[in-house]
Amino acid sequence: MAALGAVLALVLVPSVGSVPASAAAGKPSVKLSTSQAGTGGSITVTGSGWRPRTLLMMLICGQSVPSRGVIGGTNSCANADGRAVTTDAKGVFSKKLPVAEPPKPCPCVVHVATVTGEKAQADAIFMVAGHSVEPLPKEESGGRLSVLTDTGLDGSSGLLTWFGSPPSRTLVFTIGNVGTAPVKNPVFQVGTSHGVFAPQWEEQQWRGTIAPGRKARIRLPVELSAGAHGDYTVSLKYGGKVLAEQPWGVGRPWGVTLFWILLGVVVPGAVFRIGMAVVDRVRPRGANGRGGRHRGLRLPELVLRIQKLSQSPASAPMSSKTSTTPALPWFTPDSDPGTAANGQLSAPQDNSPTTKGHT
Repeated sequence: MAALGAVLALVLVPSVGSVPASAAAGKPSVKLSTSQAGTGGSITVTGSGWRPRTLLMMLICGQSVPSRGVIGGTNSCANADGRAVTTDAKGVFSKKLPVAEPPKPCPCVVHVATVTGEKAQADAIFMVAGHSVEPLPKEESGGRLSVLTDTGLDGSSGLLTWFGSPPSRTLVFTIGNVGTAPVKNPVFQVGTSHGVFAPQWEEQQWRGTIAPGRKARIRLPVELSAGAHGDYTVSLKYGGKVLAEQPWGVGRPWGVTLFWILLGVVVPGAVFRIGMAVVDRVRPRGANGRGGRHRGLRLPELVLRIQKLSQSPASAPMSSKTSTTPALPWFTPDSDPGTAANGQLSAPQDNSPTTKGHT
């Protein structure tokens, strides 16, 4: 008996010590300070097993149980009263959460999910005192769809997207029917979210039938609003359950910025030209019928003035001027003192011998 006890001790001790390690390596967990509270109060939410330094969002959601998850998505949660928390270096957190009534009836849960990075979530049963309670929707039997491969976004941005056109992609994934009945013309919900905001869901129907045990390649269009840019997340939901999420980084439409810069340069120039034209029309006229502002001669006017000056008598050559000038009245050309034989240019003087001595 003593030997048997020693053997059992050696077997059980390692197994007991391995429980915390397996629990730490398992899925994230959430615990509540109390399982029921009324509106206006608060509860303390603690968690462990999460990734270190990870941002989480805590919400109180209706129409949910941990086994089925949040059936109505975040639309069934009290989003306005949610709280964000960041895990420490060990992946542990603890924070108070105000109690608020969700938009859907109970059963309710406290839903904790990661905001960025790899998807992880955990739920804990909670009862909002005084809130209505209704049975959960019946779970669909027969065909069940499951995503078999990672989702992807096909397509690229064009020139129009660079100028603010709505970015668009195609969500591509492979889905399989893991149920016992065929699924005909399934209706998926594709949602797009920006940052920490809840997705905006849009229903899209895929035409076709997926037999039990079969799979199909599905392509669904996704489009954002005009001018959208930044980090987005595309979510796929079927039957009230989120099947996959795909990040989408949208570049900034720099063409719009360039357009506004050019508009800021061209418009002031055009306004200045229009203003100067108005000033030219409304300013007072001068005596010559033109505006008061002095303007230089244009080239045709300058050419005409030069031609007139060249044809006027004042600009004629010196030879023609001397030939046409009439003789002076007080002497004839022959008696002109300037034409004397001796070349004397001055007036004659009484220095001849015949006149010498006369008074």
